Amino acid sequence: MQLNKEMTEKIARLSKLDFNEEELEAIQQDLQHMIGFVEKLNELDTTGVPPLTHIAEEPAPLREDEILGSIAIEEALHNAPSSTDRYFTVPKVINNHP
Repeated sequence: MQLNKEMTEKIARLSKLDFNEEELEAIQQDLQHMIGFVEKLNELDTTGVPPLTHIAEEPAPLREDEILGSIAIEEALHNAPSSTDRYFTVPKVINNHP
């Protein structure tokens, strides 16, 4: 699969990332290397290899829940792309169809 500039720009837009032309070209090359790696993996014969469901044989140990302090609303909303009063605002993603 060959990644073009338009596809790279679309991925950046969907990821809510802004790149200048130089950064966009570097990202496109990085993504192309990743795609090439996955395509290389597709060449392997995995017949008879069971799917991996867990990395480790033993389950990860759990810790006790610990109640800690919280952060101020202003601090929580500081990097939000959009907020109103005390809440994050996000675009509507569900349409109500009759």
